[in-house]
Amino acid sequence: MTRLFAYLGEASDALWRNRTRSILTTIGMIIGSASIIAVFGVSKGATSGISATVNSFGPSPIVVFVDRTQDYPQIAQIRYRDVARVQDDLGGEVTEVVPFYQQSMAVKAGSKTRFYQVAGQGISQQPALEFGRATTEQDVREATHTAFLTDDVSRYFFGDADPVGRDITIAGRHFTVAGVYAPAQGTLFSGSVSQTVGLPYTSYYRAFPGDPSGLAVYPADESRATQVAEDAKKALQHIHSERALYDVQDAQQIVEGFEKVLNIAGVGLSAIGAVALVVAGIGIMNIMLVSVTERTREIGIRKSIGASAGDIALQFLMEAVLLALAGGVTGMAIGLAITIGGAQLLSKQVGAVVIPYVLVVSIALAFSGGVGLFSGLWPALRAARMDPIEALRS
Repeated sequence: MTRLFAYLGEASDALWRNRTRSILTTIGMIIGSASIIAVFGVSKGATSGISATVNSFGPSPIVVFVDRTQDYPQIAQIRYRDVARVQDDLGGEVTEVVPFYQQSMAVKAGSKTRFYQVAGQGISQQPALEFGRATTEQDVREATHTAFLTDDVSRYFFGDADPVGRDITIAGRHFTVAGVYAPAQGTLFSGSVSQTVGLPYTSYYRAFPGDPSGLAVYPADESRATQVAEDAKKALQHIHSERALYDVQDAQQIVEGFEKVLNIAGVGLSAIGAVALVVAGIGIMNIMLVSVTERTREIGIRKSIGASAGDIALQFLMEAVLLALAGGVTGMAIGLAITIGGAQLLSKQVGAVVIPYVLVVSIALAFSGGVGLFSGLWPALRAARMDPIEALRS
């Protein structure tokens, strides 16, 4: 161990004597390491933020709606009465089947009136609450005149006050506010989501009769979502016609697809950074070969006084690794700074993000050390194989 530290000190001294050349050599390592860490960290953060935000809305449903490209879409039109029949047909495969209703309507509270999206909802998928309570089975069963506001709607009508128990009017129908949902995480998922008034779907149908635009089906086991989707379509075809065609949109699959795209993009951009590391490694190898040539006489003297080939190889190998680590650590610091800044920007768009800093740092150090070993191996072996007599003559 003492000898190892001695070689480490000699390697540091050798690099310091040629510090300008060493700094220029590490630039490639700095750029490559910084780009890999920044891209990898930001892509992982974006993936975690999107997953956490979507999961904060509750279980993801399968939405079944009419395929409008078929010849006679009217034969496949979903009716309100289909909800109970599909629920019975699917049985224990689902926790709830909810008709999909959403329409822009005039909402009034006190002297203020504004148009908002009014949606029917069940009890399965509800975000976290800021005030009051969530929709209950009783609300759905009895079609209670209760409304559930998002944070933006509540603030527009009632400011920072608790609106629970206050009355609002939706398209001339009176409802009582029973709950207010907490703000959505990030602006990417706000917009129409944060400008919504929710009603129990039975209350919606009773106040504003009409056919739903689709069915939201909540699988009891998310791993069977694909099969549940097929069973839901078959149930609707059994009700209407075997010729009726339906499309399915699985929210969880959309999120997983988005995450996959982010991961692929992250890997692709990281590969570009890896190319910079390979180029930097070749530069380190070139400089180490130059160093071996410059120090040929020094190698001959060391061997003549008893240094083994392994000692010579270890010294030059440590110089290459130290040079690579110096660039890698510097690039890691820059990359982490970019990642932290990117995480702060992402948190405003997708909500709280989680960056796997330990994994990111481990990858940076592993890449840097690996490049150093790869780049220094040939120069180290070349120095170790030198004939001491020929080296002294040079």
